[in-house]
Amino acid sequence: MAVTVEMHNTGDPTLQRELEAIIEHIFADRSGDWRVVILGSQANDRWEMKITGPNAFERSYTLEGELGQHEPPVVAAIVSRMVPTKT
Repeated sequence: MAVTVEMHNTGDPTLQRELEAIIEHIFADRSGDWRVVILGSQANDRWEMKITGPNAFERSYTLEGELGQHEPPVVAAIVSRMVPTKT
């Protein structure tokens, strides 16, 4: 298992580290190489998240800040729903 987490323009470095740790934990028991990229915007309160993985897995999601989707537990729940069950 390997997961790479990239975050750009998301603001608070402490929040960024917490999100990285949570995402790494979600992928800890999953096989294959995974990549999660979260890109913030200076123009609005949206983060674009893209997850890629083995077997051509690819998912995208827009995290809306005003809906609380920048909070680590919410991001964890969304990521967990987006990826296949552990194998």
